[in-house]
Amino acid sequence: MTTMTEASVREFKMPDVGEGLTEAEILKWYVQPGDTVTDGQVVCEVETAKAAVELPIPYDGVVRDLHFPEGTTVDVGTAIIAVDVGGGSAAPAAEQPAAGQPAAAAPAEEPKAAGSGRQPVLVGYGVATSSTRRRPRKGPEVPVQQASTAIRTELNGHAPAAPAAPPAAAPAAPAAPAGTERPLAKPPVRKLAKDLGVDLTTVVPTGPDGIITREDVHAAVAAAVPAATEPQVAPAPAAVQAPASYDTTRETRIPVKGVRKATAAAMVGSAFTAPHVTEFVTVDVTRTMKLVEELKADKEFTGLRVNPLLLIAKALLVAIRRNPDVNASWDEAAQEIVVKHYVNLGIAAATPRGLIVPNIKDAHAKTLPQLAESLGELVATARDGKTSPAAMQGGTVTITNVGVFGVDTGTPILNPGESAILAVGAIKPQPWVHKGKVKPRQVTTLALSFDHRLVDGELGSKVLADVAAILEQPKRLITWA
Repeated sequence: MTTMTEASVREFKMPDVGEGLTEAEILKWYVQPGDTVTDGQVVCEVETAKAAVELPIPYDGVVRDLHFPEGTTVDVGTAIIAVDVGGGSAAPAAEQPAAGQPAAAAPAEEPKAAGSGRQPVLVGYGVATSSTRRRPRKGPEVPVQQASTAIRTELNGHAPAAPAAPPAAAPAAPAAPAGTERPLAKPPVRKLAKDLGVDLTTVVPTGPDGIITREDVHAAVAAAVPAATEPQVAPAPAAVQAPASYDTTRETRIPVKGVRKATAAAMVGSAFTAPHVTEFVTVDVTRTMKLVEELKADKEFTGLRVNPLLLIAKALLVAIRRNPDVNASWDEAAQEIVVKHYVNLGIAAATPRGLIVPNIKDAHAKTLPQLAESLGELVATARDGKTSPAAMQGGTVTITNVGVFGVDTGTPILNPGESAILAVGAIKPQPWVHKGKVKPRQVTTLALSFDHRLVDGELGSKVLADVAAILEQPKRLITWA
């Protein structure tokens, strides 16, 4: 059997898809050994500490090997896929597969060719060759590895040495037939399925155009529960026997990685680096809520989502214009306060991958309809799991809307590098003294946390008071503009 020459094999390395990130987790492989790929074709999806990103391959060829299974965290600069690009005098015969067979590949245990120097990447900055090793994956391998092993076995013409228990020995959902289309699902749904151990090829889609939804994944899990093998444990004494409705599993361990890992590190760093001060104010926002309803009927906002957050964001932008020193950052190395003459307004968004804070670039320069459009795009992109790393960088001030969870208020922690964060509580009817009489009014509580190194109590109080005054009398959006 003719083998490929090492000269025809190109190793594609894990790029830095953010700015200075050191690792990424492989969420999904879209190709397998033997598949033909073309320049620019997406071969896998990876998750960094900031976003989920699809990686395109930069050359044409035949996939020779996938170096890591799904779920593995790989250091930037480490080769993740080998592709036989051919095109040379020594490779043509090796590139042509036998009739009915995929292109030949080297045994899985063959040492990988190590590149040298700096590898050009398609996304982010170039990275230097890394000598770091892969981090072993915990738990059983996922179906893609079983498929990969089967392909390599077929290509080598013999069974792998000392195999583990064959896949057929364990009850599992039938694998998708070769050549079937990849199930349609958004990245957050694919991530949920991976975390729950659900094979998307076995899930019945109910979404539009055959798209698999989160509910479909949960339904698949629920359907599989009766058939699951229960762990062998001694029965608890009758006096402490748990009710039959309780799950026998007492704990669930969730790996801290990706967005959650980055968020935890950032929040700890922020909390113990910047001296936080939080101030609160409760305000009657009845007039603001009426304005929201009026704007919904305005033709200038046709097709745009108008909600209280839009006017709260605009109120904060006006307050920053009136008190520009609050929009700043602390330069520890230079021992300087850097006042920003632009506002990149961060909006905290809860996603299946964790809390992220994308920001609206130059929000201070946008009209109210433009701000509404930007908010709508930001939220939709975050929910779809498509927020890019660039969208979460460069923020100056942030809003977190805890009111959507029915929470009255909180003491938010600053986004690293920013000077202030505004928490918005639930808006609900409360008894309020209005024009000398107690009446039911729409009321909310605002909380402003700020870095006391660069924002003193007077400045922080002025900003919070201005936001409250605008929400109480939204005509100030015009008179203070």
